[in-house]
Amino acid sequence: MESTHSPVEPMSDDHPLMYVGATQPIGDEATPSSLDPISLGFMCGLEIHQQLATGKLHSRMPSRLFEMGIDEIPDSWNRQSRRLRAAQGEGGRIDVAARFEAQRNRSFVYVQSPNSGLIELDEAPPLRHDQKAVDAALTISAMMDAKPVPFLQAMRKTVVDGSNTSGFQRTTLIATDGSIQTESGDVGVDVICLEEDSARKLDTQSSDNGEVVIYTLDRLGVPLVEIATAPDVQTPEHAKQTALALGTMLRDTRMVRRGLGSIRQDLNVSIACGDRVEIKGCQDLDWIPKIIRLEMARQLHMYRLANELREEAGLPELPTDRRDDQLPIENRVAKAASARIPMVIHDTTEIFADCSSTMIESSLSKGSAVKAVIIPGFAGKIGSKQMDNEDSQLPRLGRELASAAKLAGVAGIFHSDELPAYGIEIQQVESVRNTLNLSETDAFVLCVAPEWQANLALESVIFRARNAYHRISKEVRNVVIRKGAPEDGTTTAMRPLPGGARMYPETDIPVFHLQEDRWSNISNNLPLNRTQRIERLSNYDISDNQAEALLGAELDDVLVSAVEGDEFGTPSVPAKAMASLLLDNTRSEIVEGTNLAISEVTWPILTLSLYAREESLITREGLVPMARALLLEGPSLASTSFDDCMKWFAEKAESEGLTPADSSAVEDAVDAILSERAEFVQERGMAAVGPLMGMVMGKLGGSADGKQVSQILKQKIGELLEE
Repeated sequence: MESTHSPVEPMSDDHPLMYVGATQPIGDEATPSSLDPISLGFMCGLEIHQQLATGKLHSRMPSRLFEMGIDEIPDSWNRQSRRLRAAQGEGGRIDVAARFEAQRNRSFVYVQSPNSGLIELDEAPPLRHDQKAVDAALTISAMMDAKPVPFLQAMRKTVVDGSNTSGFQRTTLIATDGSIQTESGDVGVDVICLEEDSARKLDTQSSDNGEVVIYTLDRLGVPLVEIATAPDVQTPEHAKQTALALGTMLRDTRMVRRGLGSIRQDLNVSIACGDRVEIKGCQDLDWIPKIIRLEMARQLHMYRLANELREEAGLPELPTDRRDDQLPIENRVAKAASARIPMVIHDTTEIFADCSSTMIESSLSKGSAVKAVIIPGFAGKIGSKQMDNEDSQLPRLGRELASAAKLAGVAGIFHSDELPAYGIEIQQVESVRNTLNLSETDAFVLCVAPEWQANLALESVIFRARNAYHRISKEVRNVVIRKGAPEDGTTTAMRPLPGGARMYPETDIPVFHLQEDRWSNISNNLPLNRTQRIERLSNYDISDNQAEALLGAELDDVLVSAVEGDEFGTPSVPAKAMASLLLDNTRSEIVEGTNLAISEVTWPILTLSLYAREESLITREGLVPMARALLLEGPSLASTSFDDCMKWFAEKAESEGLTPADSSAVEDAVDAILSERAEFVQERGMAAVGPLMGMVMGKLGGSADGKQVSQILKQKIGELLEE
């Protein structure tokens, strides 16, 4: 969820702005990559939300995610319906974001997954913090040299979008004032928090009484570490570096979850002539610079549009720097904008009774209405879809109006700058203009939806159009997503930026006193960082590619444990062989044909099996079946000594015919096969090794080591060819 912290606020008086109080901002909106961050007063901070690999934060439930869609949820899973409302916070005010969500007329259905109980349903009080999650958050804080707070006080953060059954999210401040190192310089870390993840949305369905949003509770309560940086990011490219450095540091702890959705990057972006917006959905780090530059172009466009509208209305120009805004002037502009764009909604349903638009025809048949609002003086200023010089949509007011309307649950709007189109013909456009008595400079917006929903959507459109006379709104925006990747890097509005009124203390969870010795113990035993891990792997006989792959898969600790001797008393195994075993598909092969999960093939099972193979207790080909047998029917590794484990391997391998044949038996089998296929060897030369391998292995009944057979076969074929 979004943070209550404002990593790019306030803008300090000494922040370098080259044009403040002087010239207009310079930049071509059609070429976002050409925009100069320094001259535009660029400011940026990141918020990273990382799931931890522990149990849920306040319920002792496992943090298992059930990757199911709405159609895959078992009927046996309990479902509960709720409606939420915004309430006053501790200060007696209702948060702006909470008030907005409450106006959307939505209800919620919660699907109770096997790892959710009364606490997730908000029918039982929360438990104390999961201590492993606290240790993970403290470890992350120490790795960024942050200062821990002495008392951990859980807070309630109001959330009324339905993603929390309680209507709030629990979050705890852990540490402040840290830093992260990047190629372009250090970036300060303002706060590190430990909080609950939200419920996972499954579907949104329409009803006569409003939208019904369906959530599953598997993710609700999973611990998140939230890291909010200072506004020290210098350029869009530096933002990518920062996100990469933070992600690498988090993975180095070996305490965080991996996989899609386990880490989320939010961007707080502003330029001086714009204002702070929080951009969510930045999953692909390579897209971060482009997303930021497109937001810079959008803020620049909306600033220029505001001044164009002000000039036409005879209103004071908007300053180039938001710090120079004057409240009396902005109040005057707001009053003028409200007068120019009145809150009047017209019913134009009859005009579209014979419309050829399939969408309008279908909607009207279901009882929907076509409502319209007038936007005086906006003809040609709402815009139509055009592409910039870098294959993204140019910023335009039309997208802002549409995203405001969509928050009411409608599919979209039609506006006069893009009509006739979409099955709406010129005669309908002219009829609307005549019915509404519009001048050539006036624009109109249409919405087709149930009457209550169309009215709510068009109210949002009017508010957004009035806001076009001002600096951009502080708000939360979402990257346009298609098939898991940004469509073009542009963003749409989600909700207003929340304020401090949404936060108040959690009274059900005792304050936790952080003892100094606990912090010292964590600080003195930090996990290795990436540089240290690479240096450690360089001491082993593995290739650079293997080292890189082990680090990427977070298996370097497993390799070191196996090579150095693990807790089960297994002596050292060869590094190269263990690396190959870890990086190959060995664990999947072991569980093949069983009902077991890959995670049940523990690392000691692999290590013991490899040692048995290296000591010639089992054949090379016998490693997978012997490891499977150890998993399914072997002795308990926790209560069996290493020597007894090796004895089990030897006895089991002998009974299964997986004991390696001695070299004399292999030589005898090779000689026999070469005698039978002498002509074949003469014809094919060394190319005969492959076909004859299978024959030799078959003759030995699977008891031979493939590597040994290959060596002897090559040697003897070479000798025959030399004769």
